[in-house]
Amino acid sequence: MLKIISLSAIVFFIASCATMKNTNNSIEEIYDVSCGMCNFEMTGEDCALAIRIEGKEYYIEGSAIDEHGDAHADDGLCTVVRKAKVKGVIKKGVFVAEMIELIEE
Repeated sequence: MLKIISLSAIVFFIASCATMKNTNNSIEEIYDVSCGMCNFEMTGEDCALAIRIEGKEYYIEGSAIDEHGDAHADDGLCTVVRKAKVKGVIKKGVFVAEMIELIEE
């Protein structure tokens, strides 16, 4: 009986750990990225990289729009919205990027 209770406790603990949320609020997923002003209708004076997460747009710190090719080319981020694998956190209304990789379509 003690073995069954111990085993149940271990299983419960492992399941709890597997479903815990990331405590540092890190985001690592695929989202839309583009020019905030040109394609996401955000306020600003210059073209700048932005991301849309769950229907809300954020400007990005840690990666500039021109780091991802010519922003004003036919396939540039001022012209189209692209999918990107991203990693970072949202701080004070800005997405602070650790990594942004555009996905080739």
